[in-house]
Amino acid sequence: QVQLVESGGGLVQPGGSLNLSCAASNSISDPFDWGWYRQAPGNQRDLVAVAWNNGVTHYAEAVKARFTISRDNAYNTVYLQMNSLKPEDTAVYYCKLDTFRGPLRSEYWGQGTQVTVSS
Repeated sequence: QVQLVESGGGLVQPGGSLNLSCAASNSISDPFDWGWYRQAPGNQRDLVAVAWNNGVTHYAEAVKARFTISRDNAYNTVYLQMNSLKPEDTAVYYCKLDTFRGPLRSEYWGQGTQVTVSS
């Protein structure tokens, strides 16, 4: 069983930056994808960014050119660098790990970290 531990959330002023990190508790030998999602109060959980096992990344339109997802496979960690933050980025951010072994996919979620953008 893999546990994910997130860190890096907090309160920041509009225009500021934050860097979220998410570390897996175990070494991961299978192919895996990393993702970041966010959920604001009263809203569904939405995809923010994904870093697939093949190295390709994808971003939600709302965060393109402002957020960067990166993965450090040596340390089983994923990061989300968030720049030019806006009040509408305020949400709980969750990391997700998908591992693949043949036809089987396993999904793991972090505990969530609060990001608040406010002056």
